[in-house]
Amino acid sequence: MHGVFDIVGPVMIGPSSSHTAGAARLGLMARKILGGAPVRARIGLTGSFARTGKGHGTDKAIAGGLLGFRPDDERIRDALQLAPDMGLAVAFYAADRPDAHPNTALLDLERADGRTVHIEGASVGGGNILVNRIGDYAVALTGAYPALLTVHRDRPGVITAVTQILAEHALNVAFMRVSRQSRGERAMMILELDERPDQAIVAACQRAQGVDLALSIPAIE
Repeated sequence: MHGVFDIVGPVMIGPSSSHTAGAARLGLMARKILGGAPVRARIGLTGSFARTGKGHGTDKAIAGGLLGFRPDDERIRDALQLAPDMGLAVAFYAADRPDAHPNTALLDLERADGRTVHIEGASVGGGNILVNRIGDYAVALTGAYPALLTVHRDRPGVITAVTQILAEHALNVAFMRVSRQSRGERAMMILELDERPDQAIVAACQRAQGVDLALSIPAIE
């Protein structure tokens, strides 16, 4: 059974759902993971993105997403020209990742307050995306659901404490993934939820013993 999105495709600017709509969504998701507008972005393009992306406007689409533009925003066409005036310095390079999905981007972003993040993700077809790495952690984040991200100590009881807070506020977990650097060290958990947690819930998770960071990542509509 196909949905309307599968048959018609995403509403977008540009010739390719993978190279344009997916690229814009990838930029938007990276902006949300960073937690605000980036002021600097260094972006590596692999495979098909690197070979044909410029002709399909992939660079404009990713830059547009980083600026907060949705895939159907007319400003995507001029995103590279608009970026400096909107406070974003962006540079692209060809990245060699033979084992990666052919439409993969490596994004190194920095906010005005100095916060940085490294994100790897791919446009996987039909305008859909998959973020598969945040910093040193393997993840699986689609942007289809609002998510709660935590960085925490890899010790018994931390995951239970966070999920208990969500249960107390009647927030249902759709998907969950935990990745750790090594046993007993730091770990990252991503909980994709049916509803976005409000700031009070995120703050409660932040206060849970063993949690170093709790961050709400909105879905991409």
